[in-house]
Amino acid sequence: MKSIAIYCGSSDQISEKYLSAARNIGKTIAERGIQVVYGAGSTGMMGAVANAALEAGGEVFGIIPKIFDTPQLAHAGLTRYEVVPDMHTRKAMMIDNSDAFIALPGGFGTFEEFFEVLTWAQIGIHSKPIGLLNTDGYFNTLLKFFDEVKERGFTYKEHNNLFQTNTDPITLLDLMDSYSPPENLSNWVDR
Repeated sequence: MKSIAIYCGSSDQISEKYLSAARNIGKTIAERGIQVVYGAGSTGMMGAVANAALEAGGEVFGIIPKIFDTPQLAHAGLTRYEVVPDMHTRKAMMIDNSDAFIALPGGFGTFEEFFEVLTWAQIGIHSKPIGLLNTDGYFNTLLKFFDEVKERGFTYKEHNNLFQTNTDPITLLDLMDSYSPPENLSNWVDR
């Protein structure tokens, strides 16, 4: 992995434990010599990830839609900064410029980005590692729901193996680094 897209919340109205986790993953990624690719925000967890990666000597590539390219929202000190016309272009560029994806706690936008890369892995568009940093059990309910979806027959057991989850950034990155797509996924695609 040479670059990882980070999906996370931009709200400043969150607990310090989430900001701390964001700083920790940003620093850990940078210390491994991996570039952070993210939405170029300066607020909330987005800003915390970028700042920590930069402080650790890492490279941070921010991709921001024109609508959010304002002094209040955009990060001014990134290694690379690109303004794009819309959210669709931003997401596509983030996917194209990343070898892996990690979702941290966040809101609807974070979920939407995570589900897009997860769905694309499910149908075979990419086979890149995907991770969930499960800070303070944030994704526990979602993970239980994934089990229920599988039990009801809407997904297969290999689909829950398309992503890794952990509470520790180092362990999560190690799991992602050794990721192999489920062997029988291509058989499912052909069904």
